[in-house]
Amino acid sequence: MSSSTPASSSSRKKTARSAPQAWGPFWLAVGLVLVLMRGVPVLERRSLSDLRPSWAYDPAPLVMRGGDPYIRALMRTISASEANGKRPYSLLYGGQHFSNLRQHPDQCVTITTGPNRGDCTTAAGRYQFLTSTWEEKAEQYHPQRSQLWLTGEYNFEPEYQDEVVYEWLSDPNAWGTDLSILLRQDRIHAVLERLSGTWTSLGYGIETNSVSSRLPKIYQRILEEELAIANNNMPSSESLTAQ
Repeated sequence: MSSSTPASSSSRKKTARSAPQAWGPFWLAVGLVLVLMRGVPVLERRSLSDLRPSWAYDPAPLVMRGGDPYIRALMRTISASEANGKRPYSLLYGGQHFSNLRQHPDQCVTITTGPNRGDCTTAAGRYQFLTSTWEEKAEQYHPQRSQLWLTGEYNFEPEYQDEVVYEWLSDPNAWGTDLSILLRQDRIHAVLERLSGTWTSLGYGIETNSVSSRLPKIYQRILEEELAIANNNMPSSESLTAQ
């Protein structure tokens, strides 16, 4: 008995010492799993808008050719909030489309959200012109305004929507300041605030949306694109010399 007792004691000591060594890898694995699992809810709580880059709202190119790239970038930024989609020129308020672009559709659609809920709006096209606003601005800026007596309606096709808005935004008298100069001074916030009385989704109006806060970044990205297009279209020094 006396000779077996030390052996038994030694065996117990070895078992006691080996237990932590056996459980060590197990607890390490458990800890790693817990660390990984703790990160999952964080990703789940983030909205799609948080994970989506600002350029996910990529307004379609303008149909109109040429013009000031700063104003062109502003026009596309407005449409990013007002009529973002692949077919903005034929868009009605609420997401439906109209087919006849020879004239403003003048279709009053019921407003379902926001402070004007229950009313109806005739907003249409890339810049969501109300019928009354389109008629007023087309009378001032439409390239075919002198021919109205022949057609009876101001043509609402894409190039004319662009051209009317381009001339409107380029008119310092319309806004009390030269928007092109402000844009060249990197004052996009001031420009959007000034325009928000007309386009209420630009971030300072009564109908901001999920895109509104992204508009300055969207504008900067579009501006880079428009400047690159303008630079590529500029005649080279060789061609100027040849002329």
